[in-house]
Amino acid sequence: MHPEPKNAASEESAVSNPPRRHFTRQRRQLTGSARRNMGQAASLHLTKLQQRLPTNARIGVYYDGFGELPTQPILDWCQRLGYLPYLPVVGSLGRTSNGSDDKHLRFAPTYHSKLLNIPIRIHRLGMKQNHHRRLLWARELDVIICPLVAVDLNGNRMGMGGGFYDTTLGKSYRSGAKKPLKIGWCYDFQVVEKLARQPWDVPLDGLITPSGIRWF
Repeated sequence: MHPEPKNAASEESAVSNPPRRHFTRQRRQLTGSARRNMGQAASLHLTKLQQRLPTNARIGVYYDGFGELPTQPILDWCQRLGYLPYLPVVGSLGRTSNGSDDKHLRFAPTYHSKLLNIPIRIHRLGMKQNHHRRLLWARELDVIICPLVAVDLNGNRMGMGGGFYDTTLGKSYRSGAKKPLKIGWCYDFQVVEKLARQPWDVPLDGLITPSGIRWF
């Protein structure tokens, strides 16, 4: 492995990420109608993701909240094509020695056609989740649709800061595993030119926005 040029390293350290509130405020300002329309526009690009998936693919999705791009269109797509949707569960592995939830997500199957109809509990961090006896590890999924606050043109993702997805996907990423595919799902205004990257960050394999799909 060749050492990184000093100027490249200094350039990376000089990158300063915009504050999360810059994006979360824009999301919250959108009307429900605008969010739904953009969610439907983004769903049109799922056909290009479909080309990379096996029959009966297992798809990790999530409950949209905090003004995020709606994920119901992803659930609709799964049902049309016979894919099996799963939702993330926080804290299923108990707590760490310092009393915090273990950050490895597991995924619960859902058999409902509408996210609004799924029985949920609200995690203390505000996340919706559905508990189920049959939980899968991330490595058992073919795709994980990842929530994000911002993403750059190289697939580097800024989350909410909890580290759940980076922790969950870190081992498979470092091992070079081909699955799960890590796909971002967001509005176009959440895409920026460059974000600072930390050693533990796991980049995306692809990104879907209302304007199209991008592979990294």
